[in-house]
Amino acid sequence: MATVKLTEVIEKEHLTNLTPDIATDGIKIKQPDINRPGVQLTGYFTHFDPSRIQIIGFVEHSYMQQMSDEQKETIYDQLFQMNEPCFIFCRELHPDEIFMKYAEQYQVPVLMTKQATSVFMAELIRWMNVRLAPCISIHGVLVDVYGEGVLITGESGIGKSEAALELIKRGHRLVSDDVVEIRKVSEETLVGSAPDITKHFIELRGIGIIDVKTLFGVQSVRDTQNIDLVIQLEEWDKDKEYDRLGLEEEYTEYLGNRVVCHRIPIRPGRNLAIICESAAINHRQKQMGYNAAQELYNRVQKALTTKHDDEDE
Repeated sequence: MATVKLTEVIEKEHLTNLTPDIATDGIKIKQPDINRPGVQLTGYFTHFDPSRIQIIGFVEHSYMQQMSDEQKETIYDQLFQMNEPCFIFCRELHPDEIFMKYAEQYQVPVLMTKQATSVFMAELIRWMNVRLAPCISIHGVLVDVYGEGVLITGESGIGKSEAALELIKRGHRLVSDDVVEIRKVSEETLVGSAPDITKHFIELRGIGIIDVKTLFGVQSVRDTQNIDLVIQLEEWDKDKEYDRLGLEEEYTEYLGNRVVCHRIPIRPGRNLAIICESAAINHRQKQMGYNAAQELYNRVQKALTTKHDDEDE
């Protein structure tokens, strides 16, 4: 199961640690969901999930301020016994002394951010969803082409890296070569990235390893990209029939999510970079509601209908 260290959350969100004496290195977050302990502050702990990060916003803080010291002693003691990963106070709100006393007693870190509660929660959930998403690694190349994430797959040595290099020279951006880590962020979204070891590197047979970021500049790479389209390269087979219209979409599946897939036959003289660019633009055009193949089909049908009507007359 994927986990995120609390120290990573603190660094990513620029949180202030109000309990520096409490070690945060060994605390790991296992799920992206968070909780605002509103009803828990009233003493209701049924169905409470203590494994989530706990967020204290303005409403919770206001309620805590009007609680009597006796109530605080009782509720805080019950609350911290649950062993939460941490509490985060938004809007630079400060916890009271009794809250801090129980935080120290039960060794639960208390953190603080300047951000408004809703904005902070949305950003934290988005980031945690990516980090804790189910992940697989596949053999392929991921390139950002006109804002579309194009995953190029195929057998080893078929020309994936060469196609990626040509795309980079044409102004597009490399995400990963050879190994692509795919994370399922939602039921609709797959995000691809490179392993830290091979990030920004491309292997070219006969030349070796090249550093794309150094050779072509920082504008030629990016860390992550949604996977919108898969281009599967395969050797040309003269006995095989290939789709020449594209009326029906083909799909491939990763982690239960379907992605549009084009199977491209490779033979001498075919410019893979231009094919990838055209596929990316055509995919975006379809997403915007225009399908060239369907338009051609409609024109043919209209022409046949007109011809048939003329013959009847």
